[in-house]
This record gives sequence, C-alpha cells and structure tokens, in this order.
Amino acid sequence: MTHFMIAGGGIAGLTAALALHTAGFRRVTVVEAVHESRPVGAGLNLMPNAVRELDALGLLECLEKRSFATRELRYYHRSGSLVSREPRGIGAGYHWPQLSIQRDELLGALAEAVRERLGTGSVVRGVRVTAVEALGGGRRPRVQLEHRDGGRRGSASLEPDVLIGADGIRSTVRAALHPGEGDPPWNGMLVWRGVSRLPAARASRFMFIAGDDRQKAVVYPMTEPDPDTGEVLVNWALAMPADAVGGASPRGDWNRPVPLSRFLHHYRGWEFDGVGVEEVLGAADAAFEYPMIDREPLERWSHGRTTLIGDAAHAMYPIGSNGATQSVVDGRALAHALVLHPDPVEALAAYEADRRPATTELQRANRRLGPEVVINLAHERAPGGFTDIDAVIPRSERDEIAARYAATGAFDPATVNLGSPYGPTVRARR
Repeated sequence: MTHFMIAGGGIAGLTAALALHTAGFRRVTVVEAVHESRPVGAGLNLMPNAVRELDALGLLECLEKRSFATRELRYYHRSGSLVSREPRGIGAGYHWPQLSIQRDELLGALAEAVRERLGTGSVVRGVRVTAVEALGGGRRPRVQLEHRDGGRRGSASLEPDVLIGADGIRSTVRAALHPGEGDPPWNGMLVWRGVSRLPAARASRFMFIAGDDRQKAVVYPMTEPDPDTGEVLVNWALAMPADAVGGASPRGDWNRPVPLSRFLHHYRGWEFDGVGVEEVLGAADAAFEYPMIDREPLERWSHGRTTLIGDAAHAMYPIGSNGATQSVVDGRALAHALVLHPDPVEALAAYEADRRPATTELQRANRRLGPEVVINLAHERAPGGFTDIDAVIPRSERDEIAARYAATGAFDPATVNLGSPYGPTVRARR
C-alpha cells in the first residue's frame, strides 16, 4: 500500500491529505513542525474554483457556517471615488460562492475532517523535515525528520513512497530540490493584517480594495452578524513601502505583532461609502506585520517521487485572492493524477504539467498587481480624484482587466461551472 508523506499541515497539506483519502488512498501521514497551531490574525478569500473542490470533499456546508459569502467587490480611488464594482460568487453567475473566512476557521475545518476520516494519528505534530534526498529512477526519497517532545529532541529517517512538500514559502523540501535558491525576494512593501469586531451597521457588506500605487487598504467581513451581539468579524490588510514607515520586518515572519501606532496615522480620513478604515483598525485586538515576498517561478516541481504544492511550489503576492485558492486546487489535482497514473513518477509529472503553467502565470500576474491595477491606473490618470470613472478608465478596459486575470487562472464563471476536472467520483484502483 502506497505511503504518502506530506511535509506541512497548512491549507495545502491538509487539503491534499483529504483529497488522497477521498480518492481511496489510506496511508497518508502529515508531519507538522508546530506542536500547536497559534491563532493568526488574518482572513482569506476562497474563490469559487477552490470552493468547488472543497465541496467535492464534502466540506461546503461546514465552511459556509464559518464564513461570509462575498457578493460584491469594489475598488476605490484613495479620494473615496468608486473605480469599479463587480458581483462575486453566486451573484456573478458561479455555481459556487466566494467565501471570506478566518484562516484559523479554514484550518480548523480541514484538520477536523482529516482526524475524522484518516484517524487521529494521521497528523504528527512537533516533527520537522530537516533534509530530503529525492532519488531518481523511481526510488523512494529519503527524508530526515527531527521531532521534539517537550525539551527533548530526536531524529529519524524514513523512505515514504511519495513525498509531498507543502511546507510553505521557506520549504525544506523545495530547498532540497533547488539548493542555493536563497531567501524569498522582497518588493520593498510592508503588509499589516488584523481582524476587528464591529457592529454590523459600521461594517460593509462588500469587500473593498482602495488606495493608489503607494498605499492600499483591503477590508471585508468574514461572518454574518452575531445573533447575540450584532457584531461581525472584519478582516483588514494594508500595504505601504517600507521606506515610508521606517524599516522592514524579517522576511517570512508572518506573525510579528506590531502596535497600531506604527501605521494607523497613514490611514486617517480614509472612508469608503460610510466605512472608515481608521474605525476598522481601531477595533482590532492586534496587528501583524510582514514583508510582501513571493518566490521565483520554478521550471520544475517534481523530482522522481517528490513534488511540491501550495506556497512551497508557487508562493505569490497576496493579490487576487489566489494563495489559499490555488493551494486547495493543487491538493485535488495531485490526488487525481495519482489515481490516473499507477506509476507515482508519472503521476507527479502529470500533476505538474497540469498545475505549474497556470500558477506560474498567476505569480507573474500578481507581480503586475493582477486586477488591482485598476486603482493604480485611476490614480495615475486622475491623482486628485474624479466624478466620472468612465472618462478615466472606460468600462470596457476595466472589464477586460478583470476578465484577463480570471482567464489566467481558469477561474472565470464558464470554466468553473463546467465542474471539477478532478471529479469526486473517481476512486483509486489500488
């Protein structure tokens, strides 16, 4: 029986474990370096193509209870003028919603499903992959592991039939496959993220992205109003050049707490259709800072029986709601390829041929700011604001920008509504 080892218990790793189990594979082990997951003050959006795949895994009903179905996205000039508005999810013609959700809620739902279906021993915490020898010729990879039990450390060496690197932007598995790559490149921007609790009347019912080429704010609700308090959870993310605020945080530190005073004054007066960014920030319990980094696209993900998924394969800027979305699709695509190809080496090659071209284009598109480029164009052409957006950016140009980005990742309504190419009824033959 084929043994799959997944390095990393995040969104990509847990989705892959569930997808493999759904496809009929039963020996799946997830190793996660962190003993206990720490709460992360961040939300994310799952685009309809990812929700479709999670639905195929039987998770849609559970996730809908933990999230907010985003129905509209708006772009604003920093002056407050509306640049563009577009329906999202069901309202845009998709058969599946777009879900805004706390990262912890998504991870909790995935972890709970993994425990129920694969057993409590399927996720081993406190175990870190420290080295990998990805052998060719169909031989099994050699994986060095370090485990921590309280203050004690130990090590072990295993040879799984297939190794899946889902260990994030600083992936040990990726480093073994591509030695000498170095640190993730940084574009000079800092990002601050957090979650606020606001009365529903003070929060938007839509997602908005506002600003210009130097400064940006993203705000959206992640829950329906609490029946007892009437409050909603709101996610916010801000971006500015590091040189505008004085220095940068260590690269790749996703959970570095900073005081709101570090950046709050830069967003005074920012208000968009009644939603004040300063008010949203003031209701936050904490704020976290990290540099906007990604990874260079790779020419190869798979070496023999070892491959990469999620951020380990294609870390990209947090633009276009595609980080978590593409990680989910990766997991389903990988399991499907392993069903169709009895030889693991052929299966991993087929998975890569399916996924790498699209994610590479998304990495490059996100460096060009993807659909968010409209707020840059608005500022460039009308820095003081405007009264008629069509005179600044014609409707046809705005529509073309959005459609081009959706087509890049094959998440336009027509393509998504064809149904999953990784059909839920396909079962493993071994």
